[in-house]
Amino acid sequence: MKTLNRILAAFLLTLPSLALAHTGEGAHGGFAAGVGHPLGGLDHLLAMVAVGCWAAHLGGKALWQLPVAFVGAMLLGGALGMLGVAVPMMEAMILASSVVIGLALAISGRLNSLIAASLCALFAIFHGAAHGLEMPNSGSAFGYALGFALATAVLHLTGLASGKLSQELAGRSLERWLGGAIAVAGLGLAFS
Repeated sequence: MKTLNRILAAFLLTLPSLALAHTGEGAHGGFAAGVGHPLGGLDHLLAMVAVGCWAAHLGGKALWQLPVAFVGAMLLGGALGMLGVAVPMMEAMILASSVVIGLALAISGRLNSLIAASLCALFAIFHGAAHGLEMPNSGSAFGYALGFALATAVLHLTGLASGKLSQELAGRSLERWLGGAIAVAGLGLAFS
């Protein structure tokens, strides 16, 4: 089973690079741009990996509830952005997401998984709106949304794997340091 998990993880980590090999117009251009958007900004990277780490920290149903809630709400926010709907305080909430989730990890926050998933979904709407607003004029909206949803899922899986690995290596202490680092990095982005 461990070998299968390693193979699956290695495959999932290669998907963004494979997707970026497809450039140009049409569905491929939309998909590649969608994959690239969450990977291209530290604000998105921090928050999406933090969601996975927090899910690992909470365990149980949170392992799937937080990532599913985030991706689902992000797609809703993406649709709003693609329609040109201005979402107030978008950038501030994107930055707040990594700070809040990082702090939840740093203080070993143990929220009910549904409340944690709801918080993740709230932040995801803002992330999705940013993705949607920056959709290129050429390419498929469906492909673009599929790309940013897939890239986000891979980042969540990366956070889950990091969270589980940190628990195995050093218990909760490494996880808390990781959460603190994410929160500090988020604050740094807010003041830069």
